[in-house]
Amino acid sequence: MFDNYVLTDNSLENVKKDGEITGYKMRTRITYYRGIPLSMVHDIQVEVDGQEVPRESIRFSPDGEIYFTLEEMKTVTSYKWEYGQEGVVYVEQPGGLTPGEHKIKLTQVSRVAYIPVPFSGTQTKTLIVQ
Repeated sequence: MFDNYVLTDNSLENVKKDGEITGYKMRTRITYYRGIPLSMVHDIQVEVDGQEVPRESIRFSPDGEIYFTLEEMKTVTSYKWEYGQEGVVYVEQPGGLTPGEHKIKLTQVSRVAYIPVPFSGTQTKTLIVQ
């Protein structure tokens, strides 16, 4: 519905924990016109430089603080992703991404009560890791 908001410009960065790069993250906004509980986020798909990221490596946070696996999100009703709020997609990948440009394709798939099938929003951008 709002595909132009799927990937936030200048949001791709490697993530360090205890001095080691554990993966990378990017910010995204919901592709629906209102907020939804995380259990209604059907799927998140990431592709980097033409390579699909395994589903098991993807985590999501509606606030950048508490992260859930995509499997965990199926039952999370206590956290809501609000319209306009930037969520964070984190990908576990030791060493993260090399500095420079990367072609990122991010797809969000959501379910809502009155639409019988999940709908998706996809955006592809070239983003830079510093």
